[in-house]
Amino acid sequence: MAKTRHINQRMNQRAISQQMLEIVKMFGVDEGDKTVLNKKGIDAALVELNDLAKTMQKMKSRGGLVLVESGDTELTTYALDSFNRSKIIH
Repeated sequence: MAKTRHINQRMNQRAISQQMLEIVKMFGVDEGDKTVLNKKGIDAALVELNDLAKTMQKMKSRGGLVLVESGDTELTTYALDSFNRSKIIH
């Protein structure tokens, strides 16, 4: 999205980064022309992100996951490294 010279100046003056604005867009609440992310919203987003991090750690311990889809239908899922287990030579 294009930025005005005004917002660039205000971001510099107020030490607000582009990444912060992206977070406001993701987790904020629309109020007319404004998007607001208050302390309560930040706390809720942090809880969500912590839950996401735990789930991702679990997925990582499995070597990743695969989801097979056809169109809008989910067909099957499996651990990414599950196919390697059958190839182990004894």
